Amino acid sequence: MSRSAAKLRTEPQAPECAGSPWDELDADGTGLSVEDFLTTRMHLATNALRQAITLPYVEQFGLTMPEWRILSVLAHCRQLPFTELVVRSATDKGQLSRTLKTMQERGLVVTRNQSPGGKKLDCLITKKGLALHDQLIPLARRAQADMIRRLDPQERRVLFRAIEKLGAMCGDAKGRRGGGWGE
Repeated sequence: MSRSAAKLRTEPQAPECAGSPWDELDADGTGLSVEDFLTTRMHLATNALRQAITLPYVEQFGLTMPEWRILSVLAHCRQLPFTELVVRSATDKGQLSRTLKTMQERGLVVTRNQSPGGKKLDCLITKKGLALHDQLIPLARRAQADMIRRLDPQERRVLFRAIEKLGAMCGDAKGRRGGGWGE
């Protein structure tokens, strides 16, 4: 069993009526420490979840996190212009270019020029890439469900609504739902 899988076995119990540093937060954020910034908390939680949930199944198939993200988006859409893949995978252009090159070498994706000048690319998943995705996605779903089910139904609803609301407040239509992320 991997270290990250062992970490999932223990479920810390938060006190039910414990306060938060956000309870009496004023408009100026007086006294709010960097450790309690929303962005800091979300970043730390995301990294911990990625390490505990996603990395074990991704590494089992010899993929990196960026490769899995791109593979899952392309498996959902089958074909996307490079610029749209940048947005849907939340990957910067340089990282996406490097990752696509590696994935092409492995036969998981192909790119095609959209125009004679070669400035616009379409990214497509190959049969090999789709087969790999189809092997991996049941493990991903199971691992994700395992963590979600550790929350009681009310916690799940509150967390889901809070994430949706934060995404909407930041202009992210539906938190990129439907994009096929597998993280």
